[in-house]
Amino acid sequence: MAMIPMNHHTVHTLAIVFGILGNVISLMVYLAPVPTFIRIFKNKSTESFQSLPYLVALFSSMLWLYYALIKTNAIFLVSINSFGCVVEVIYCIMYILYAPRDARKLTIKLFVLMNVVSFVMIYLIIQFAINENHRVNFLGWVCTFISIAVFAAPLSIVVRVVKTRSVQFMPFNLSLFLTLSGVVWFAYGFFKNDICIYLPNVVGFVLGIIQMLLYGYYSKYGGVKDEKIEAGVVNIVVVNPLGTCEVFPISLDENEDIIEDVINQQIQVQKLGVEEKQEKSDDQTIGLQCVV
Repeated sequence: MAMIPMNHHTVHTLAIVFGILGNVISLMVYLAPVPTFIRIFKNKSTESFQSLPYLVALFSSMLWLYYALIKTNAIFLVSINSFGCVVEVIYCIMYILYAPRDARKLTIKLFVLMNVVSFVMIYLIIQFAINENHRVNFLGWVCTFISIAVFAAPLSIVVRVVKTRSVQFMPFNLSLFLTLSGVVWFAYGFFKNDICIYLPNVVGFVLGIIQMLLYGYYSKYGGVKDEKIEAGVVNIVVVNPLGTCEVFPISLDENEDIIEDVINQQIQVQKLGVEEKQEKSDDQTIGLQCVV
């Protein structure tokens, strides 16, 4: 089938349209954890939440912003990743402020290692060890590799859906959102003729389609609500489009309906209370574990 010919003006216009759409969708992704941090601020505690997803998101935004700046004529990448850097820095600062001592120390170490040392090393290598004509391509492939790794994070959810025959922990709207994001940024990269942008979003689009197909197939089954990973322990995984997640350890007290209450209403359970319950009874413990 012959390709529909498009002049330079049409291609440029389409790139602008998809760049704007990509910014809108990514903006909503970056703001997705806001309710979590409002809860952290109110409770003055990070509870069992993990900082790694936000550190990874910040690292990715920093690299893409650097890529956009040396590439030039990439205003939409500059705008959304500048916003992403600011938002993720705020998330990380709030986490450090309210995290317990061990979690705070680990977060600071990871931040220094990933967002300072690693980024500075990449910057120095590109600026002083890579020929000026190849800098954009080299950094672009680094960004591509990281983006593909982030997109691949929800694969564990796909495996769990197949094993449990339940879509309880793979919300359709998240799968749809992943697919739309992949389509929009693929189109932007395609019309900008930038393989480093559209290639990772092909992966995102394919994974999004797979998740929606699985949702359509397994939604007709009741499935099981949880899965025992080891004796007395049940691991339930919830991941949002950015790879960020929340951990809610609870004691069931032989009532499985509590699971849905935790997921839908995001009931807060203090870690100390859970440990006390575990010492007093042999009830199962549920943990929403992060997959990054």
